[in-house]
Amino acid sequence: SASSTELYVLLSVIARTPIKQSLAVTGSVNQLGQVQAIGGVNEKIEGFFDLCVARGLSGEHGVLIPRANVKHLMLKQAVVDAVVAGAFHICPIDPVARGIEVLAGIPAGELQDDGSYPQGTVNRLVVERLKEFAEARRKMDKEGQRWQSNSRQPRRPR
Repeated sequence: SASSTELYVLLSVIARTPIKQSLAVTGSVNQLGQVQAIGGVNEKIEGFFDLCVARGLSGEHGVLIPRANVKHLMLKQAVVDAVVAGAFHICPIDPVARGIEVLAGIPAGELQDDGSYPQGTVNRLVVERLKEFAEARRKMDKEGQRWQSNSRQPRRPR
């Protein structure tokens, strides 16, 4: 139930866009970008809530959960009271694009008719960075360099 979290981290790193550290994330994601229901949603929310209370709720803390799990919520009263008071947040997410918007604070971006994404979106930043990676790889290939599997440094073939 961590694949959505892993995807958000990858998108954040590739796009060089920070994500909110005050939010916990749970949920798996399928190949269509749908966030799927997970087991133990109540325990996961309550566990993170307890940690936040111990460290001091800021009003910024919360949990992203699969929208499909909303019907399974049976939370202890302290969590419900904190949500009602705006001290803790539960954000039902589907699709995964909505999750990256919440975490990054910028739009994910819809594919436009010309095959591009709008400026200022996560998807645009990801595409631009992937193009940089591809260009760097083409340059290395042209120069006869290869990547070592255990290092980030290029090496010349022997």
